[in-house]
Amino acid sequence: MAIDAVTEAEAVARIAALLEAGGVHQICTVNPEFVIEAGRNPEFAAVLARATLCTPDGVGLLLAARYLGQPLRGRVTGVELTRRLAALAAQRGYRIFLLGAAPGVAEAAAQVLAREAPGLLVAGCYAGSPTPRHEPFLQQMIRAARPDILLVAYGHPRQDLWIARNQERLGVPIAIGVGGTFDYLAGTVPRAPRWLRRLGLEWLHRLAHQPQRLPRIIDAVPRFIWHVLKKNRRTGEQRNRRAEEQKSRGTEKQKNVAT
Repeated sequence: MAIDAVTEAEAVARIAALLEAGGVHQICTVNPEFVIEAGRNPEFAAVLARATLCTPDGVGLLLAARYLGQPLRGRVTGVELTRRLAALAAQRGYRIFLLGAAPGVAEAAAQVLAREAPGLLVAGCYAGSPTPRHEPFLQQMIRAARPDILLVAYGHPRQDLWIARNQERLGVPIAIGVGGTFDYLAGTVPRAPRWLRRLGLEWLHRLAHQPQRLPRIIDAVPRFIWHVLKKNRRTGEQRNRRAEEQKSRGTEKQKNVAT
């Protein structure tokens, strides 16, 4: 699974360039749960493969990438990316639409973003639903709002599948699945302290405050670790086989020269 090795600043710069260039682009904030879900959901895997940008959201991804010998350069979370994009939008006059979360949460999150980024143009806020039968209404509402950036908070994989199904009809240049970002911004779900996030234990804080997340935590921690270990073992076996093949070819070459 391809993940872009970008920092927060680089991700924002790339999105800014995409807004200037035109077209429609889907951004995915990938964490270990995404990786596990993509392994068992081909449709979701295809969406991630087609996305213009897949940012590394999750300490687990950074640790796994380093362990596998392909280190990433930083973490790009949905919360911080949203804050940075709000600042960019306020500076350049882009319009943002917040879709998803529980009723009233998107509005509360928008108020926080507007305070942090004075001049931010919020094109609209709506809870809605990711079910297909609601799509015609949502398409009509979002097209009428004419946002440049659409933030969708339905949780993975629903938000990312929803964007993939609807973005072309919406004509929104940038659409991003942001998971629980609205809840964190609105304060309805407390975010882990910074020191706990640095230690890679944000999942433990989430589990303590949201026990219903246990199945997701199992995907994000033990199951993901198991897959990483299996991947490393397969990669090691492949390296050993290649080394043995190269050694064998070298021996054959020596024999031929001697002959």
